[in-house]
Amino acid sequence: MRQVSETFCATYEVKRSTFTSYLVPWSLFEQTRKQLHEEHPKANHIVWAYRHLNKYDQIVENSSDDGEPKGCAGNPTLAQLRGANLINTALLTVRYFGGIKLGTGGMVRAYSQAAKEVITVAMLHPYVKKKNFLLTTPYHLVNRYEHFLQTLQIDFSRRDFTENEVRWYLEVSEEEETVLNRFIQSLL
Repeated sequence: MRQVSETFCATYEVKRSTFTSYLVPWSLFEQTRKQLHEEHPKANHIVWAYRHLNKYDQIVENSSDDGEPKGCAGNPTLAQLRGANLINTALLTVRYFGGIKLGTGGMVRAYSQAAKEVITVAMLHPYVKKKNFLLTTPYHLVNRYEHFLQTLQIDFSRRDFTENEVRWYLEVSEEEETVLNRFIQSLL
């Protein structure tokens, strides 16, 4: 499985209709959808599809045709996400009608191609399952841990400074957890 970590955009045009697609991380889906509705009030349709993992590691997926004939827009978009094996990702397409009707088959091809275009330009990363990890350290070792976590490229921005220790709230993969545990043992 693969995913994106930032937003990507691509435009596809067919018979004067413009399809601008946005590939975004799942966490930005709602925000992006609202933003697109505000930025494109005259757009005929804003079609979307997403796939993400829930807390039970089950794939949840959904799509919307946003007024296009049933199954002609959301389903082809979702099919492209599946075909690219994307997870924790959403794809939104803004359509401006160009005056020439595409027909149902033409719309399926257009929305599929618009989704393919943005997936092609996107930088896709392998999906790595991460879990929460609570780390507590004494104050005199904070700099060492900061340096080590930076080296591993683990986000350590969420932490609490208590009276006696620092609590680090991390998200780590199994491999990162193993390396982190070895580092902790080396400091004992």
